Amino acid sequence: MHTAFVLAGGFALLAVCGVVGQRIGGNPGTSTGALVFVPLWLVASALNLYVGVKRAGYALADELPMFVLVFAIPASTALVAWWKIV
Repeated sequence: MHTAFVLAGGFALLAVCGVVGQRIGGNPGTSTGALVFVPLWLVASALNLYVGVKRAGYALADELPMFVLVFAIPASTALVAWWKIV
């Protein structure tokens, strides 16, 4: 369930980046917002990994596949959106 909430947070952050980009620069700004999202989401996903290992007590080997999943789904969506808008 936690993974679903984290993914929902990722898509919410992607939407915020897209809206802010749209407000600032129109369609080119939306694509820039999608690109800005990727490093932000990498940091947030890494923080989620850290909390899972240090606080929740999961092994790094258990958390690493979840990190890849949590990062890759919203990041790939952002990159596809960037590719389609540009």
